[in-house]
Formats: sequence, structure tokens, C-alpha cells
Amino acid sequence: MAKLKVTLVRSLIGKPQDQRDTVRALGLRKLNSTVIKEDNPQIRGMIRKVAHLLKVEEIS
Repeated sequence: MAKLKVTLVRSLIGKPQDQRDTVRALGLRKLNSTVIKEDNPQIRGMIRKVAHLLKVEEIS
């Protein structure tokens, strides 16, 4: 199964609470922090919600 490398590249300052919660649920805390997640529909939905704050790369 493919994996996704997700990096927080934009600040959460001034963003709505639901977007902050989504980023935190992905495991991202500070700017430029990176996590590796399994590629599944739940994670894809979370990424889609805050795509403007993230950089996503596929890892095979």
C-alpha cells in the first residue's frame, strides 16, 4: 500500500478551529513538521480539507 508524506507549510494562525483540529489529527504540530501516513480515504479526506496548508508527496 502506498504512503503519503505530509508536511505543514502554512501557518495555522487565524485559521478556523476545525482546520486546526484536522491538522492536529494528522499528527502535525509545528510549521515544516512532516508525518508519513497510510494512503486511505479517511486520510485523503483530511488532507483535502486543509490542502491549502499542506504539501503532500506519494511514497511507494
